[in-house]
Amino acid sequence: MSRYRKIFNRIFASIFLVVLLSVNQQSFAADGEALFKANCAACHKVDKDFTGPALKGWKDRVPGGDWIYRWIANSAEVIASGDAYAVKLFNDHNKTQMTAFHNQLKKEDVDAILKYVDDWAPPVAAPSALGGETGTSNDSLIFGILTMVLALIAFVLLQVNSNLRKLSDEKEGVIRPEPVPVYKNKTYIMVAILVLFTVGGFYTINAAIGLGRQQDYQPQQPIFYSHKVHAGTNQISCLYCHGGAQDSKQASIPSVNVCMNCHKAIDKYEGPDELVRENGVKVDGTAEIQKLYAYAGWNSSTKSYNPDNDNDGMPDGSKPIEWIKIHNLPDHVYFNHSQHVKVGKQQCQTCHGNIQEMPEVHQFAPLSMGWCINCHRQTKVDFYDKDNGTGNKFYSIYEKFHNDLKNHKMDSVTVESIGGTECQKCHY
Repeated sequence: MSRYRKIFNRIFASIFLVVLLSVNQQSFAADGEALFKANCAACHKVDKDFTGPALKGWKDRVPGGDWIYRWIANSAEVIASGDAYAVKLFNDHNKTQMTAFHNQLKKEDVDAILKYVDDWAPPVAAPSALGGETGTSNDSLIFGILTMVLALIAFVLLQVNSNLRKLSDEKEGVIRPEPVPVYKNKTYIMVAILVLFTVGGFYTINAAIGLGRQQDYQPQQPIFYSHKVHAGTNQISCLYCHGGAQDSKQASIPSVNVCMNCHKAIDKYEGPDELVRENGVKVDGTAEIQKLYAYAGWNSSTKSYNPDNDNDGMPDGSKPIEWIKIHNLPDHVYFNHSQHVKVGKQQCQTCHGNIQEMPEVHQFAPLSMGWCINCHRQTKVDFYDKDNGTGNKFYSIYEKFHNDLKNHKMDSVTVESIGGTECQKCHY
């Protein structure tokens, strides 16, 4: 009987070793991809321009030597040095400052990311057994199926072991009591409970962490307003409509009269690009302008507002546009737009993505606490320089940091250094 048990143990150990090796191999192979998704994907895509340039083919574009490592470590420093390619790259992408990674990514991490980018190939749809297309393969799904298959094999081997033991006992004349059924076996019951507790806990925690998160949320608004047309094609400044972004806590949604400043004269959409929703449905831009007129109480035939017959101070038939809010933060979180735009000198694209390229606005960033803290840890403070009068005077009170910078005790100061990760700064 012990011989059969040894055989079973060896088989089980072999299966476990194969699974362990496959997991390790998968994790090692995914290092570059994981690093890219954690540090680069918010601003870069491999195959096309995003907030930053496409990364595929970087080697053919950037200067040689250690330029790429210096750029990733501290792009501001490379730009300040007068490097021609760095300055051009900065100007070509709306002068959006790239995050410095000198404290976050080691050389081997950068190498792993660059190798992932170099080896990346667009996913190819594979034909299914029915002749259709299955799309891209899901490694997690395949790994889960393999795990279930191996678990089933292990269960079958347990049953085989039990039957072999029974045959051996009958042959040797050993009388044993009937084995406990699976559903009454305390060991099996405990294993099942632990598995259910682990799996249930994992999905419960993930669901709890994701409560209130709305990344990629894209509701259909009462009027199809294209930021691509207004901020992109027509180059209208974000602050024309969202003036509160630099002067107050709220960026504010423009009132109807702000829209009418232009659309009293512009009553037809004659843009170069066709308006199309995310689902591919075409939009009549002129009809959307007519919706605006209905909200404003504007008569496009007489080129005048409707009379105010009910004396409520508004043209008859006019009403506010019920825009659907996209970016929401919990009530216990404090966020001030002016502090980030005017003091921190952050571009709108930092949090809202390439808003000037969005026909319909969606939530670009996760807006999670971890996302905000990482930004505070990496973003440098634009200190006021008394000698040449440059920089932000808001930070002139931090005399200690000024002295440390002059004495070369530190090369830069991040938002974290001035308390940007303290709980009470963002939570009441």
